[in-house]
Amino acid sequence: MPFGKYAGRMLIDLPEEYLLWFDKKGFPEGELGSLLKLCLCLKIDGLDSVVKPLKRS
Repeated sequence: MPFGKYAGRMLIDLPEEYLLWFDKKGFPEGELGSLLKLCLCLKIDGLDSVVKPLKRS
């Protein structure tokens, strides 16, 4: 995440509540917004555990 309370975290590691807040208030424009929407969908569907092993340490 490039800004805010969770700056420096990988998007997939953001709390679902934070992503839901963006869903209510509006996602940022561009690629970041698209990736945040994707992360929210993965978390809602319980698929975030599929992505986590792919991230770099």
